[in-house]
Amino acid sequence: QVQLVESGGGLVQAGGSLRLSCAASGGSFSNYAMAWFRQAPGKEREIAAGISWSGGSTYYTDSVKGRFTISRDNAKNTVYLQMNSLKPDDTALYYCAARRAYVVRVNGYEYDYWGQGTQVTVSS
Repeated sequence: QVQLVESGGGLVQAGGSLRLSCAASGGSFSNYAMAWFRQAPGKEREIAAGISWSGGSTYYTDSVKGRFTISRDNAKNTVYLQMNSLKPDDTALYYCAARRAYVVRVNGYEYDYWGQGTQVTVSS
């Protein structure tokens, strides 16, 4: 059983930056593809970014390309999401998710473990 704990959310002004972290425990972290999903009020959950088990392959949804960077440190069992040039539309609850496979998928139902989420609020 894998436990995921997110941190790093908060309130930031438009144009600012935040760095989210997700610490994993209870499993073989390097065997999992990882992703950050987000859900804004009244909207469906969507993948923001994903990273393969080795970090060699990444995925970004179009709206965050060029602004967000996902990375992982398998020695620390941690995945990160660096978010720059934040916009009010980025406001959401951000979830870390782990998939028992090497590659990223964009659908949430293909992920096996989820964190509790960390709130990101971007003011205009």
